[in-house]
Amino acid sequence: MEPFIPNLGIVYPPNPDDHMVEFEPIYNTVVDDSYPFLEKTFRYRFMRGLMHLGIFTIVFLVSPLRYGLRIEGRNILRSHRKLLKNGAMTVSNHIHRWDLLFVLQAVRYRLMYFPLWKEQLNGKDRDLIRLAGGIPVPSELSTIKCFNRAFDEIHEKKKWIHVYPESSRFDYFQPIRPFKKGVFTMGHRYNMPVIPMAFSYRKPSFPYTIMSFFRSILGKQELPMIILRIGEPLFFDTNLGRREAIQKMRKECHESIVRLAGITGNPYPAEGD
Repeated sequence: MEPFIPNLGIVYPPNPDDHMVEFEPIYNTVVDDSYPFLEKTFRYRFMRGLMHLGIFTIVFLVSPLRYGLRIEGRNILRSHRKLLKNGAMTVSNHIHRWDLLFVLQAVRYRLMYFPLWKEQLNGKDRDLIRLAGGIPVPSELSTIKCFNRAFDEIHEKKKWIHVYPESSRFDYFQPIRPFKKGVFTMGHRYNMPVIPMAFSYRKPSFPYTIMSFFRSILGKQELPMIILRIGEPLFFDTNLGRREAIQKMRKECHESIVRLAGITGNPYPAEGD
């Protein structure tokens, strides 16, 4: 059975890696060699822990009610607990403002890190994004070394990393867009297990329809319920050279997420660059 495709009247950009989410820049954050890619101050660590305490309690209760979130496949993470104890890289499509919170709910009580589009540090959510674990990807090649050092340290501490290989957010989009190879280059650098995750949708049903009723009173459109499915871990082929292993992983991960989303005849290839 084909997955439910929401019809929300959203006009998506013609290019699958364009940014459809517009925001008003209110900061002028400079990401250069002096930028603290991996913040270590006491204030940051305290506020990061406090924010995640709120996520692990309030958000985990709210997300099934507000967005109809249902998570499938958590038993896969439990069955591979020993294999994943030294860290892993989760990979998903990017379809919602809260989808990182949904991933946190799937992996349960972990503080993750993720690469992000550096322009997001100029918006109103800058501080929240940083506390969530966002590390900006610099534009200058000379600054990439700082970005890499931050993730080197994250990996050494056996922390988990989440990536969005589609590179931009398309709200409630159904097909799986092409993947950028950069995130898999990172995964190969650390030889991390890759855990595919797919967001898809289902028709609203009780008790989520209560929320839909109140949205209609406010003149807002009914939204679909969200499903997050977790797949079996994937591993880089150590018998291949670096380039070939990265290409193979990108293809396998894309196919896995398409399959987890229940899509047949996905219109996009795995390669996005």
